[in-house]
Amino acid sequence: MATGNRSTVMEFILAGLTDQPELQLPLFLLFLGIYVVTVVGNLGMILLIAISSQLHSPMYYFLSHLSFIDLCYSSVITPKMLVNFVSEKNFISFLECMTQLYFFLIFVIAEGYLLTAMAYDRYVAICSPLLYNVLMSQRMCSVMMFVVYSLGFFGATVHTSRMAMLSFCGSHIVRHYFCDILPLLTLSCSSTHINEVLLFIIGGVNTLAPTLAVLVSYTFILSSILRIRSTEGRSKAFGTCSSHLMAVGIFFGSITFMYFKPPSSNSMEQEKISSVFYTTVIPMLNPLIYSLRNKDVKNAIRKRNSIP
Repeated sequence: MATGNRSTVMEFILAGLTDQPELQLPLFLLFLGIYVVTVVGNLGMILLIAISSQLHSPMYYFLSHLSFIDLCYSSVITPKMLVNFVSEKNFISFLECMTQLYFFLIFVIAEGYLLTAMAYDRYVAICSPLLYNVLMSQRMCSVMMFVVYSLGFFGATVHTSRMAMLSFCGSHIVRHYFCDILPLLTLSCSSTHINEVLLFIIGGVNTLAPTLAVLVSYTFILSSILRIRSTEGRSKAFGTCSSHLMAVGIFFGSITFMYFKPPSSNSMEQEKISSVFYTTVIPMLNPLIYSLRNKDVKNAIRKRNSIP
């Protein structure tokens, strides 16, 4: 297969998470369980928010999109990884590889900006509660989600189109369990300078801008919470933010470790471990974090369970 008459590789082999045969079955069962929990948890969250009138608010509107994104990018990665555990060699065509990369980037970039939108929602709710219904109107929430997905599509299109222009004429073994930017760049036999610059600029912006926005939002939020006189009021305000802060910390921490660590620490095994967090573990944890630490969600679940 050729892309722009440059690529001579028709298919790649995904090396997988480990090359130790005795770990293949245990890891298959582990990640199968994680994927089942991810699908059930995120679909359940989407359905619960859709049918529970008390959850029809901007905060849960964003949370339903977070569950949708988690479900999608986990499904882009995990099924192929599971196949790798039970097959001798896990082949993936060049087109399938680029498709996997494209959709993974869409959803992982979108999640970063969605977490930023959720931080802004908490900022408005705590710092400007009287203006909340105006600033977080249904139209504004829809516009914010349009921007979130647009930025995901833009970043994915730029990275994937540049990747497809490279020549892959040497080794075709991807030292990873899915088609990611860094492992693919190491296989190219043409110059990857532009790709590396784009990764640094676009990847840097997509990580730094949301992180700074979240930090600024929570600086104002913390300042407002500390001015609340009642202990109960402070506890309630902290409670609405703690789940989001946990999700932000895990997501951006693993992303930063994966793509922005010093070159001297370039270890594919470390990269695989970091990737596992944001491709499989985080999509499973998010619905658990928001359901177990959120009174509104727990009350909605109890209400549904009490209906005969």
